[in-house]
Amino acid sequence: FQAEDGIRDVERSRGLGDVYKRQVEHSIYSTSMDKQVPLIAVIPDIYFSAEILLPVVLLLHGHGGNYKNWSEKVDLEQRVDRYNSLIICPDGSPNSWYLDSPMDQGSQYETFMIDELIPWLRKNYRISRLGISGLSMGGHGALYLAFRHQNIFNAVSSMSGGVDLTYSTVKWEISKIIGSYENYSERWRDNSIVNMVYLVENADLPIFIDCGIDDFFIGCNRELHSRLLKAGVAHIYNEKPGRHSWDYWTENLDDHLKFLGIALTENE
Repeated sequence: FQAEDGIRDVERSRGLGDVYKRQVEHSIYSTSMDKQVPLIAVIPDIYFSAEILLPVVLLLHGHGGNYKNWSEKVDLEQRVDRYNSLIICPDGSPNSWYLDSPMDQGSQYETFMIDELIPWLRKNYRISRLGISGLSMGGHGALYLAFRHQNIFNAVSSMSGGVDLTYSTVKWEISKIIGSYENYSERWRDNSIVNMVYLVENADLPIFIDCGIDDFFIGCNRELHSRLLKAGVAHIYNEKPGRHSWDYWTENLDDHLKFLGIALTENE
């Protein structure tokens, strides 16, 4: 169904007690990519009982994943009630890295997120401030989008983010998105979060980064932390025991939602 159909389902269900939908699946047509992009919206109880604006968190999936990953792994309905916010899980394709690809017109996910998804959310849901988070590829995507669009996002966090694309020039199909490292090494460097710290040197953007101590991305996250410190960029950085796994992400999701919830409601 089209996105608007899902919204009508929510509105029709209001006032019907526990009949209303807490999770709504939408499909948004992307003009930039000429295709439908699915997402799941998770809605707190308070949305149906009070005509108020609520903060929203975009929660991004990792490489090889899809928009259903988070809702299949954790109880998002419980969490939207706990933090009085909406959670939106958009699809980022298995390997977009949430960039605009110069190689593939069907992978323009920065444009989709900023110019298509967010205006659609503001039109169809009662939302206030925006936060963004994600795991692995989605951690990179969250920081990438927030650093580049500070006028849109009010807070950002990353779990086990792949914050340096050059960590591996052969894995995760990055070359399909930005070209081979041999031919386009500047794209790999310029699109890596560790090289984008200059964008937030004078920013008022709450930032939270964490990574498991035994995660293969721990080195590049430590490097990002070091560069943020050197540039004087305020942020929270955390390391905990854990690997690059769903056990780590599901255990630490509440830390991120709590951080974003506080950041999005302060000084409203």
